[in-house]
Amino acid sequence: MNLNLNGKVAIVTGASKGIGAGIAKALAAEGVKVIVNYATSQGDANQVVTAIESENGHAVAIQADVSKSGDVERLFKEAYAAFGRIDIVINNAGVFKFEPVENITEEEFHRQFNTNVLAPFLTTQQALKYFPESGGNIINISSGASKQPGHSTSLYGATKAAVDTLTEALAKELGSRNIRVNAVAPGVTESEGVHSLGTIIGTETENDIISATALGRIGQPDDIATVVVFLVSDAAGWLTGVRIRASGGLF
Repeated sequence: MNLNLNGKVAIVTGASKGIGAGIAKALAAEGVKVIVNYATSQGDANQVVTAIESENGHAVAIQADVSKSGDVERLFKEAYAAFGRIDIVINNAGVFKFEPVENITEEEFHRQFNTNVLAPFLTTQQALKYFPESGGNIINISSGASKQPGHSTSLYGATKAAVDTLTEALAKELGSRNIRVNAVAPGVTESEGVHSLGTIIGTETENDIISATALGRIGQPDDIATVVVFLVSDAAGWLTGVRIRASGGLF
């Protein structure tokens, strides 16, 4: 199988930890030069870069709040200055807070929609300025909650449903430019964010999730990363506008 990724350049948003870090490392292992984007976790981002470089890969950490247009514009300028091209954008950065609908504030609504939905719009706009004439790849990280939201996930699920629709619409709009746009919807995946909830890992809920998952375990960042690597490769050249459910059979 010819992935044909060696020498390409990818921006991975929210890549300082969790799924984003896993994607950055997996792409680098295939010869992709990676921009490890982070908002606040500089130390974690530098550790990802170090890990990539220790395996003879190439990576640079760049700070940017992808919910802000000025930061996104700077991110792409610095990425291009670092590696001289941009071929792949992985919209992984995301925020969440699970709470009953009556507790959702206007501030929290905008925080989640700005990072989870506005950011992919902003990065796509910049990508169109930098992708080569031969085309490019955009991957949006969705969630199982976009189609099967659980208790207290109305806001987060709505943002990810928007991401699904955005993926399909952009695939149609940008196909004539040979830009493929796809989404990956993880199930429950062990990460710093999931650990921070304190209600899943190490609890009876984790056991329930494992029991409901066909493959019998919680997902790991590498499980998602390998799907992303496939989607941006030439092996997936006939796929665009798809949402791949990477959940081990949970959803």
